[in-house]
Amino acid sequence: MKYLVMVQGTQADYEAMRGRASANSPAWSEEELQAMFAYMGAINDDLSETGEFVDGQGLAEPAQTRHVTLGDDGKAVITDGPYSETKELLAGYWVLECESLDRVTEIAERVARCPQPAGAPDHPVVIRPIMDGSGEI
Repeated sequence: MKYLVMVQGTQADYEAMRGRASANSPAWSEEELQAMFAYMGAINDDLSETGEFVDGQGLAEPAQTRHVTLGDDGKAVITDGPYSETKELLAGYWVLECESLDRVTEIAERVARCPQPAGAPDHPVVIRPIMDGSGEI
């Protein structure tokens, strides 16, 4: 079965990774940033070796996102980010082919343990099964 594993992040998180601290996110050092990239790279390598990796990407910061809906007049209404008030959205994702929800949960737990600076906020990891072409999961 295929699963989508998603990591949440905020604009403040991206700013912190650039070395700009905020009230909730301490600034990352270059060493901490490289440790995070190495950790995520190792996960991708391991999942590729087991054949579970289908796709995965880190995503651009929330400031670069747009939310598009249709207004009552049928014209596009464009706002910043999918959650414009909180500025929370996905920081990255993996599409995985795993034998069970337990296995993909093990992987998500590993993702949640990604190194980060002391005092940095937790970044929730969400798992969603992907429906096949028939609408079944």
